[in-house]
Amino acid sequence: MNKALRGKIGTYIGVVLIIVWGLAPCYWMIVTALRDPADTFSTSLWPTNLTLSNFTAALDPDAKVNFTRALMNSLIIAGATTLIALVIGVFTAYALSRFDFRGKYFVTGIILGASMFPVVALVTPLFQLFTDIGWIGSYKALIIPNISFVLPLTVYTLTSFFSELPWELEEAARIDGATRGQAFRLIMLPLAAPALFTTAILAFIATVNEYLLSLQLSSDKTAPVTVAMAKFSGTDPFVTPYTSIMAGGTLVMIPLVIMVLIFQRRIIAGLTAGGVKS
Repeated sequence: MNKALRGKIGTYIGVVLIIVWGLAPCYWMIVTALRDPADTFSTSLWPTNLTLSNFTAALDPDAKVNFTRALMNSLIIAGATTLIALVIGVFTAYALSRFDFRGKYFVTGIILGASMFPVVALVTPLFQLFTDIGWIGSYKALIIPNISFVLPLTVYTLTSFFSELPWELEEAARIDGATRGQAFRLIMLPLAAPALFTTAILAFIATVNEYLLSLQLSSDKTAPVTVAMAKFSGTDPFVTPYTSIMAGGTLVMIPLVIMVLIFQRRIIAGLTAGGVKS
């Protein structure tokens, strides 16, 4: 009993430490967003001189940075990127997990190499390319590079899931007269729904968080929230408006947290599905 009790206590302590480690930055961001700018660097763990003026300043339509438009830009860019990457990724993952063909492992290696390529090395050539074809400041210049970054994540997540699916179900559908496309659409795709949902969430969040390329390739009309927050300015041009930046970060974080909380069961199911073979 003592050993079991110690094990439970150790488990709970570990869980608490992980929660604190993960949520402490978010908590500090919210606390700072609620503070008066004069108390920006206060070391108090609790909000002091509470105010909502930082959120008002962040959402002010007459401000130098239109944060509301930036939120819509991020939604458009992340939504389009996620949708396209998911469509391409699901077929690629199915082919890599289902078929044996010449060069299969070479293709897998290419995808892995693309995910490891440093983003900073692509800024200059992409800027030059999109300048030459007149795409600088357009949504296309932001969506296409993001697809190349989230596609490896999409392919690897879905490939590992498809590899564990019972292919006997597909074969049974083929025997009953279904074509390969019908078997994929009616049998395999519904089974892969948890993984598809999880991959979509991860790709969406990764796209929203992208900053370096967006800073160089966007314009004032297409800038996402990461770029908009970096351009916040305070009353003094030599002082960084941390409270307004934290307010903007909080506004971006809240819908993502709500979305994850609502669909947490599907996300967990997608991350753990296929992990144990029957």
